[in-house]
Amino acid sequence: MQIGVGLPTTLPGATGGLILDWARQADSGPFSSLGVLDRVLYESFDPLAALAAAAAVTTRVRLATTILISPLRNTVLLGKMAASIDALSGGRLTLGVAVGARQDDYDTAGVAYNTRGRTLVEQLSALREQWEGEGENAIGPQPARAGGPELLVGGLSDAAFARVARYADGYVHGGGPPRAFARAADKARAAWVDAGRPGLPKLWAQGYFAFGDEATIEAGRRYLADYYAFTGHFVERIVEEMLTTPQAVAQFARGYADAGCDELVLFPAVAEIGQLERLAEIVANLESASTSQRNRS
Repeated sequence: MQIGVGLPTTLPGATGGLILDWARQADSGPFSSLGVLDRVLYESFDPLAALAAAAAVTTRVRLATTILISPLRNTVLLGKMAASIDALSGGRLTLGVAVGARQDDYDTAGVAYNTRGRTLVEQLSALREQWEGEGENAIGPQPARAGGPELLVGGLSDAAFARVARYADGYVHGGGPPRAFARAADKARAAWVDAGRPGLPKLWAQGYFAFGDEATIEAGRRYLADYYAFTGHFVERIVEEMLTTPQAVAQFARGYADAGCDELVLFPAVAEIGQLERLAEIVANLESASTSQRNRS
């Protein structure tokens, strides 16, 4: 399993300069990807704009939306933006999409909420066609990856897993303990096999972290409580699951690896570059320990 890190695009106090510095440092290792989240009615940076900026200051890491609420966006323009980021980054874009769960984002964007599932299905089909287009009717630019950027679909409904199997390269899970991911991954794999797809779907997941003294950790908790307030009492569980120690990160990563996760993206809950530096140390130590264990075996 590879481990990526989220950009602080939704965090209080995050600046453009911090996001660019964060991307540069993450690109130097040991992370394999940079992830972004998506909100409209929130003090946050646009995820695709943030990835375009990150593409300009990185050369190695994958650039991933985990996830983008794609029904909020015009399909043709979304396809063009995704193809542009993929071409500008040399084929490093992973486009994770889902319907989202916040009606206020849809209301703010003036987009119908009740038909978002049907809209997503239409988009998934249209995006592939657009990326594969040739000749005078091609919208362009041509993505660096044949057939378009790597495409993931998120969600927990049966319809979401069916979308993964029919249209996508893999599945992205929204977070929670490893056992929750394991259940979702089993459903994604089963839908994949039922659809007659060769191989297995790529499996992505995410979590949150904040390191430091109690004041810093409490700031991370306040952010998560605010960002996920719409979930009601469930927000308490999300706050409790935030990773705050190297041991917690190691246990979390080990659980996801055992469940078959391919890429685990850890998102910061505090907008300080020291958070990235601490996570880099922890991930490097995990990789070193894993290498030593393989060598001994």
